[in-house]
Amino acid sequence: MILKGQKAKMQKQTKQEQELAELIVEALNLEDISAEEIMPEDPLFGDGLGLDSIDALELALAITQKYAIQLKADDQNMKEAFGTLRTLNAYIMQNTS
Repeated sequence: MILKGQKAKMQKQTKQEQELAELIVEALNLEDISAEEIMPEDPLFGDGLGLDSIDALELALAITQKYAIQLKADDQNMKEAFGTLRTLNAYIMQNTS
């Protein structure tokens, strides 16, 4: 059994994830949550952070501007990449040089 404090320790953000979480909060004007509260392995959409398709578009634009990468809507990996903070960060790291 994992206690709440242990879960928080297991999901500690890396420096890059912290930077991305700050971008998410800023780009989407999230007022009810801080970047530190976004757990790396919790879902960004639905029951997790509660983002929707409009948020996805705004976030994709912010990521494109900050990291100078093109996010392709027809990319089969895009849905998986936007699953969690950790998977989104990994996708960005893999697609930047």
